[in-house]
Amino acid sequence: MPASRPSTSAITANLRRRPLLALVILIVLLVIGYAARAVGSDHHSQPSPSGSVKAGQLRASGGTPLTSLPAEAQHTVALIRSGGPFPYSQDGIVYNNVEKQLPHEPSGYYHEYTVVTPGSNDRGARRIITGKDGQFYYTADHYQSFVEIDIGS
Repeated sequence: MPASRPSTSAITANLRRRPLLALVILIVLLVIGYAARAVGSDHHSQPSPSGSVKAGQLRASGGTPLTSLPAEAQHTVALIRSGGPFPYSQDGIVYNNVEKQLPHEPSGYYHEYTVVTPGSNDRGARRIITGKDGQFYYTADHYQSFVEIDIGS
């Protein structure tokens, strides 16, 4: 006995559902991809070996004295001045100044370094941002505000 064939209306209904299913899957994949990219981007791009500021490039800025910042920020500046090693793999990556809180400069001009936050389970909100011309900036609130650091001589 031959198998019964599906009716034409059943085949048509099935073909109409496939594009809808494909569209739903595509939307879900786009949302997942966008979310993963947004979480991974965090305002910067890949590490740059030229991100460290050389000792000869350091400048006193007339800004906030380094000694007035938390001890962990002072330690991070010391690590930057000596070329590391840094506690986080993200340290030294390009900071893209997305919030536009720092002076406008070309991409790759700024680099960021983590200031360890005691009691935090992650990198925390505190960072030191360096500029290619020897500037040092400190943020305690994850890029919402900055003070320029006078690192002395």
